[in-house]
Amino acid sequence: MGYLYAFTAAFLFGANGSVTKVMMEAGFTALQVTQLRVLGSALIAGLVLLILDRRSFRVLPNQWVPILAMGIFGVAVLQAAYATAVLLLPVGIALLLEYLAVPFVAVFALVVFKERVRTRIWVAIGLVIGGLILVAQIWAANLNVFGVLAGLVSALGLTIYLLVGERQLETISPLALMFWVMTIGSVFWAFFSGWWNIDPALLFESVSLSGNLSGFSAPMWGLLVWNVVMGSFITYLMSLESIRLLSATPAGIATTSEVAFAFLVAWLWLNETLNTAQLAGAILVVIGISVAQTARREAVPVYADLAIETGPIVLPEWLHDEYDKEHNPESPSQPKDGPS
Repeated sequence: MGYLYAFTAAFLFGANGSVTKVMMEAGFTALQVTQLRVLGSALIAGLVLLILDRRSFRVLPNQWVPILAMGIFGVAVLQAAYATAVLLLPVGIALLLEYLAVPFVAVFALVVFKERVRTRIWVAIGLVIGGLILVAQIWAANLNVFGVLAGLVSALGLTIYLLVGERQLETISPLALMFWVMTIGSVFWAFFSGWWNIDPALLFESVSLSGNLSGFSAPMWGLLVWNVVMGSFITYLMSLESIRLLSATPAGIATTSEVAFAFLVAWLWLNETLNTAQLAGAILVVIGISVAQTARREAVPVYADLAIETGPIVLPEWLHDEYDKEHNPESPSQPKDGPS
């Protein structure tokens, strides 16, 4: 079941890039989509947290600075940069660039946190760089420069999200962390996204699904609901459950199939294709990302190594206890002070 959850989550994440692209081509800007998406995720997380564990709303004073950094750079900037990359590049290539965060995390852990990192990280980086050269075909310069830069910014944002989130999850519940970083991200973009320019009538317009589905249409509000619920919230729950069942590394490697699903859906839906060299490059990047997933020696919290679009999500507190019982049967459960 763990692999079923992981691959289903990867498929939904990959498909959601095409949904986002259709929404932007129909009238939303990248920042408006980002604003609505993070706000919607924050509202759902807050509602679930209110029902499951109100105590987890509490945050320790020394956590606010890293949570603010994670909310602004690891969520707000990441989401906007990824949406921009999707608008200017093929969906699969935008996602490949974002996944550069995986080797970035290992290198950052080695250089900054002095963690023990396996030498295979350099093999992974070589595969990723070589693959990206083929995907981008820099000798032909056929990719939008601003799109590539946006993709790289999204990778840096994801790196911050993973590294900061990994450490915060030691003292705060995944659901609470998601609520706060999504709320911070939505407040940040509220000043710049131009949400006030959204014509409410746009939400009720029938939007062509474009590409091979141009003969079909859907209401914009339906695409938005999909983007927030199925493309973010539910998908992260599946991803988190796969990590609980498989552990972080195999679940993380399984989620790299998101790139393949993104290319497949964009090809079938939006007619976005790769030539032979680009396809070979994409395969090299995915292999490199998979190798990089296993490069860090230091154990990390089981909930930290999540799939990437929005942030850590939800598990009720009893599920944390179940994990501890399953993996640490000899350790008696200890009472906890403060937020879990």
